[in-house]
Amino acid sequence: MSDPAATPAGADVGGRHWFEDLADHLGPAYLRYSFTMGTAQEVDFLVDALDLSPGDRVLDVGCGPGRHSLAFARRGIGCVGVDISERFIDVACTRAESESLADFATFERGDARGLGSVAAVAAVAASGGFDAAVSLCQGAFGLGGPPQATDPQNLVADGAVLGGVLAALRPGGTVAVSAFSSYFQVRWLEDHEAFDAAGAVNHEHTEVRDPAGAVAPAELWTTCYTPRELRLLAERVGLVVDDVWSVSPGEYRAAPPGLDSHEFLLRAHRPD
Repeated sequence: MSDPAATPAGADVGGRHWFEDLADHLGPAYLRYSFTMGTAQEVDFLVDALDLSPGDRVLDVGCGPGRHSLAFARRGIGCVGVDISERFIDVACTRAESESLADFATFERGDARGLGSVAAVAAVAASGGFDAAVSLCQGAFGLGGPPQATDPQNLVADGAVLGGVLAALRPGGTVAVSAFSSYFQVRWLEDHEAFDAAGAVNHEHTEVRDPAGAVAPAELWTTCYTPRELRLLAERVGLVVDDVWSVSPGEYRAAPPGLDSHEFLLRAHRPD
């Protein structure tokens, strides 16, 4: 395994993360995709799984347009959302204002591989730390981009995300991270996808639509995991792993790892 504490590289082109162009085109149309429709169920499960209560503070890493952050906010749980896409951050802020949730959910553009440099994250960390953190639906973890010779498995990027989460948590704080399942990806590989067996990175050629329906071609690189790999990487950065569950969008549950779910959900905590 590469050293997850090393400086991440390779996901940016000309100083811009590869995901930003895709997000700029999607904007709020992202929220029309079917995998976003189970947000309420996912957050209900996470509130219990992470032992959250109103007044707690959650860090949402790779928050996108803020769907999970706002769902936590509706339950009285404060949330700071971070995303590399300025367009998604603008959408999230607009939604928070429209629902009068700006006091509970705040958003800041930032690189998930360098959470310590995000002002809102650093402020909470300095005041005691977050009670919990989430990174869901490949919002940051698993989006390392095209593998590089120095990081062919994208472990540096994903390790940096987990390391930043650990540093932002209070002692005993909990974390939930979803990762796409290597088992599912290989089993259901489609014609427009190519799975790199050496690095477990799936390369997909697809299309995305903007809010007006205009189509643009897109390439996606998703780093996939087995439960064992998730445990090893989380433990390597210093997290204590509690569980790894099989989940799918809108179907979060404490199910043992299997072959048929889209994702695995890691639950872990920062040591006291």
